[in-house]
Amino acid sequence: MAVYKAPIKDINFVLNEVLDVSKLAELPGYADATPDVIQAILEEAGKLCENVLFPLNRSGDEEGCTYENGVVRTPKGFREAYDLFREGGWTAVTCDPEYGGQGLPATLGFALTEMFTGSNQAFSMYPGLSHGAYEALAQHGSDALKKLYLPKLADGTWSGTMCLTEPHCGTDLGMLRTRAEPQADGSYAVTGTKIFISAGEHDLTENILHLVLARLPDAPGGTKGISLFLVPKFLPKADGTVGERNGIRCGAIEHKMGIKANATCVMNLDGAKGWLVGELNKGMPAMFVMMNAARLGVGMQGLGIAEASHQSAVAYAKDRIQGRSLTGPKNANGPADPIIVHPDVRRMLLIQKSFTEAARALSLWVGMLIDEAHRHPDAAKREAADDLIQLLTPIIKAYFTDMGSECANLAVQTYGGHGFIRENGVEQFVRDARITQLYEGTNGIQALDLVGRKLPMKGGKAAQRLLGEISGFVAAHKADDKMKEFVEPLEKALGRVQDAVLFLMQHAMKNPDEAGAAATDLLRLMALTAMTFMWNRIAVAAHKGLRAGNDNAFYQAKLDTARFYIARVLPQTTSLNHQIKAGAATLMALPAEAF
Repeated sequence: MAVYKAPIKDINFVLNEVLDVSKLAELPGYADATPDVIQAILEEAGKLCENVLFPLNRSGDEEGCTYENGVVRTPKGFREAYDLFREGGWTAVTCDPEYGGQGLPATLGFALTEMFTGSNQAFSMYPGLSHGAYEALAQHGSDALKKLYLPKLADGTWSGTMCLTEPHCGTDLGMLRTRAEPQADGSYAVTGTKIFISAGEHDLTENILHLVLARLPDAPGGTKGISLFLVPKFLPKADGTVGERNGIRCGAIEHKMGIKANATCVMNLDGAKGWLVGELNKGMPAMFVMMNAARLGVGMQGLGIAEASHQSAVAYAKDRIQGRSLTGPKNANGPADPIIVHPDVRRMLLIQKSFTEAARALSLWVGMLIDEAHRHPDAAKREAADDLIQLLTPIIKAYFTDMGSECANLAVQTYGGHGFIRENGVEQFVRDARITQLYEGTNGIQALDLVGRKLPMKGGKAAQRLLGEISGFVAAHKADDKMKEFVEPLEKALGRVQDAVLFLMQHAMKNPDEAGAAATDLLRLMALTAMTFMWNRIAVAAHKGLRAGNDNAFYQAKLDTARFYIARVLPQTTSLNHQIKAGAATLMALPAEAF
């Protein structure tokens, strides 16, 4: 059976020994966010994940959501779990105290998101989307909208969605047809159809707030003519309670491969009353607040699934006996050895382990960068942190979800035929993980975003900041004999990134297809290098831990896993660099009819 235990020990190791989370308490407004407080919150969240959310993961998948006459019902136990989640204050952890939030750091939010998604991805999407709506309104909503809606989103009594995709357009939002017509009272009548709307309709909250992209009748074409509107399911009364039903309804729910306990809806708007968020014809910047948060959140889904897959695969590998070790029996009194003795099983487990532990460090580092970007008193440091966040967002979304899917498949492979059987639980991870590579922009779109927007932004400053962080680490630790085995491969990988970027600079201006052809490989190359940077930082902390002599087995395992990653995963950077420099010709030469 699939298993899940909240990885609190490892999260605490990363926060306290790799990243030094105590620095957060020095930022304005975060004085209460001490390591002790963070640890206590993590432990309580772990109990919720293990005792409430994870037990609903499989049953929610088996039952799924049901739709009848516009009404969507979530699986058995979800409403009760959501009530516990809301009453425990988990919807408000990182929200502004002005609106009823707890005002805690984004770094803590990232750690919680990993655990919530790892224990129950479909459930976690309901509050996750609400928080994205909260962020978009907090940054772009009028004072009146913020006063009315943010407290309801923070306390979880109302939830949120984002409505972008239409039947004829997905990523190319410039083609959207949903229209918004100005009304005499300052509102807008919004009409159109949106599809693939996660959590678009459900029975967990008393109201649902939809952030809808639409265009006015006289708006310019393309994305420059898109505006963003807040369209509630129920129109609020003057006292803030729910009133009459608005003109937005769920027309159907999708029958999906995975995340079956989260309703993916077709939403029909027929003159629905909505209010402008931000400025007219400038809806995309406002929506990108939510989309960027969602992309990082989806990356965390990849990490959460990888962690659950790894834990389940390890438990099975230690328990399942099959065959004998090639070097002689290890379970002499039994009929066979546990499969964890076999090198190929260990290869699969170590791919999962080496990904999850470094990905956790990378994501929590980004969480700390977000807190710096929002709170640091030095404007230059805020800008530097934001540049790194912008660059790393597509990398985290694409690489983490690619690897979440791979780790889920490796869990099935570890189980063998038993992994293919539904009641053992790991095949659900494969089905649930697959969507993460698709929504919030497919991973190919993330790669194009990296190459087309993030690398050139500010004249390449964001890329230079990341490469500078890594080269600065290399310079600081190059002379340390204990770190040599980790630092030298990192330095070579950094050189491959620089070489690949230089190739693109030389060729993509002449032929834009070169950028498109290289994008996915370059994203993976940069991701592997960033992960190796994290393994180097983990190795520094592990050596320090070994010197202290507190938990030698734990720290030694960190070094052994780092060595595996560098020896057996990082070499992919060499082939990726060759693939990038092979150019676009072999991809574009074949005529369409020849396919």
